[in-house]
Amino acid sequence: MKSSLEILDIANKTILIESKAIHQLTNQINEDFSRLVQEILNLKGRVIVTGVGKSAIIAQKLVATFNSTGTPSIFMHAADAVHGDLGIIQKDDLVLCLSKSGNTAEIKVLIPLLKQGQNLLACIVGEKNSYLAQQSNFILDATIEVEACPNNLAPTTSTTAQLVLGDALAVCLVECREFSKEDFAKFHPGGALGKKLYLKVGDLSDLNEKPQIGLDANIREVILEITKKRLGVVAIIDKNELKGVITDGDLRRMMEKHPSFENLQAVDIMNKNPKTIDHQEMAVNALQMMKNNNITQLIVKRNNLYEGVVHLHDLLKEGII
Repeated sequence: MKSSLEILDIANKTILIESKAIHQLTNQINEDFSRLVQEILNLKGRVIVTGVGKSAIIAQKLVATFNSTGTPSIFMHAADAVHGDLGIIQKDDLVLCLSKSGNTAEIKVLIPLLKQGQNLLACIVGEKNSYLAQQSNFILDATIEVEACPNNLAPTTSTTAQLVLGDALAVCLVECREFSKEDFAKFHPGGALGKKLYLKVGDLSDLNEKPQIGLDANIREVILEITKKRLGVVAIIDKNELKGVITDGDLRRMMEKHPSFENLQAVDIMNKNPKTIDHQEMAVNALQMMKNNNITQLIVKRNNLYEGVVHLHDLLKEGII
């Protein structure tokens, strides 16, 4: 059994081996990389990413990254291609093949079929003199010195190199396309990242109750409205204009300050300068305002009129934290 120090030493060695290989990639990318970026930018079809074994797993990750950043892409397992999946490839598609050796049986069967369809072929390959490299229009060199595996067998460093080159390709495409945060949000509407980029304050406040009372409302009415609407705040409205707010905290401070509050009205204890936010503001900005002011709700306005309330709990529920 390895000691704790020995285990940590192995982990550190693994990280150093792979980080060294990643750094070496900066000396291995060449004109083929930039040519491939330009080709994909002008591509009428999709990028079909393929591979076998661990390379296939990396290929699937790259497909997810391409699709989420504006490059239409499909994964095709190299072994399944000759059993019907070859139909995935259309005439305007470009095929990106990942392989360490570039000489596997599946690759040697697949490449001639791709050539028949006259599709452009790019590769991320660990052997520049391999069959795959020789047949490719674009070669991304993923050569490594050694796998992190102590037996130099299990794909570790090699798949990391493939991943990094694929990510570099995706990021270049993002920047060349000037792919914006708003574009990113279109492809991530259900995730927390996307919500930070598209969810607006009004989308949340519209789902809440709209607590409000008049200037002359008594304290009992204030408490009942806050309790009924369950947002910890009530807006004080006069002639459709927002005059102030009363929060749970205001009520507690009132009880400390006034021994008797039977004759008090809303106007007597309200905060005349509440924090407000426009309904078109991004929800993530509402969260920042709450943090900066150490509060849990904001009054929402539309055309400078009272529209509702957005609460910290609304933002937490949507995953905007």
